[in-house]
Amino acid sequence: MATYLKKATSQTPEQESNVATTVKKILNDIRNRRETAVKELAAKFDGWKRGFILEQEEIEALIASVPQRAKDDMRFAYDQVYGFAVKQRESIQEFETEISPGVTLGQRLIPCQCAGCYVPGGRFAHAASAVMSVATAKAAKVPFVVACTPPRGDSINPTVAYALSLSGADVIMAMGGVQAISTLAFGLFTGKPADIVVGPGNAYVAEAKRILYGEIGIDVFAGPTESLVIADQTADPMIVAVDLVSQCEHGYDSPIWLLTDSKALGDKVIEIMPNVIADLPNPEVAASSWENYGEVVLCEDREELARVNDEYAAEHVQIIAEDLDWYLQNLKNYGSLFLGEGCTVSYGDKTSGTNHILPTKKAARYSGGLNVGKFIKVLTYQKLTREANRTIGAAASRISRYEGMEGHARAADIRLRKYFPNEQFDFEVYNQKSYA
Repeated sequence: MATYLKKATSQTPEQESNVATTVKKILNDIRNRRETAVKELAAKFDGWKRGFILEQEEIEALIASVPQRAKDDMRFAYDQVYGFAVKQRESIQEFETEISPGVTLGQRLIPCQCAGCYVPGGRFAHAASAVMSVATAKAAKVPFVVACTPPRGDSINPTVAYALSLSGADVIMAMGGVQAISTLAFGLFTGKPADIVVGPGNAYVAEAKRILYGEIGIDVFAGPTESLVIADQTADPMIVAVDLVSQCEHGYDSPIWLLTDSKALGDKVIEIMPNVIADLPNPEVAASSWENYGEVVLCEDREELARVNDEYAAEHVQIIAEDLDWYLQNLKNYGSLFLGEGCTVSYGDKTSGTNHILPTKKAARYSGGLNVGKFIKVLTYQKLTREANRTIGAAASRISRYEGMEGHARAADIRLRKYFPNEQFDFEVYNQKSYA
């Protein structure tokens, strides 16, 4: 039976009611006053008082200020992420099949026509997030992508600008917060309302996406970043500790979890975590994350490790243990899986190629992360010969009457009477009076 070697002293907070109230008020204001409201909010929160859409000359000037090494690194990340997304797209197929004589069914893949991509600002310059969202949308063949990212000073971060341009954003806007999500959703300043809005953000951004869901599509319901490590007695405790700390720095309330079948390993990681955290240049955030939300769980065997993992359903799951293939085949709930000591979550966050926009708060029980499929509608069609109506129409007529849906039955009956006028049916077929 699983036992705690360290248990969180706090639970990941639910959305504060005042956040929801504030976001609803802002959304309603923007619905009513549109661009005027956005301009006022941008001036209030970001001190931004000029045009939001970056002109090409400004984008080029920002890109020119990015060191070549940074450009090379971002292009490498882009090639990895876009390349994997293209492979995802290729794995989804259109097809057509004659499922029974005269009944042709098919599937088409139609991309959304406009995607909105939000790239957060805050404590970090999230250039990798720019690639994750925009490059994936373009791999899905979305024809028009609008990107928003908060301004820093008199423009946006230059490396973010390069990443957005490299990834294929059609419009780049200097805008953050709820006003950015609203702008993307309503097509403000561009005349291009987004069919789907994707990208991480703070609690206000996440709440805006949650409220607008249904009116637009979204990627995931996002909460604080989560990371879980499964490690056995073969794991290096320093590697485990450093990897846990690397995810602590996301935020004060970012939970990190270690599952192990080795008490010695668990105790050692608990012992050294404060020292690893203290090594950071700004340790306060990671210290809060570990102290309040960190957990170490001791399990009896790998079967229990897998069961407990699936209960946590974490955003990131890293395996530092023997028999990696066993975990690959047996774990069911995770946002993204990192197999082996050589595969840290930070690689997926930045450069390995899988998407880092992933489900949190146990949403991995029913959803994966951002992928090309989020931008693609799988649409079905059907064609029937007249002869096929003999079987399809007859069954549809009878099933409709089992359900008490007479109108549905008559839509089948009128075809049966028209296509097979001399047929003697052994079930009720309504003889529709013609008014034409």
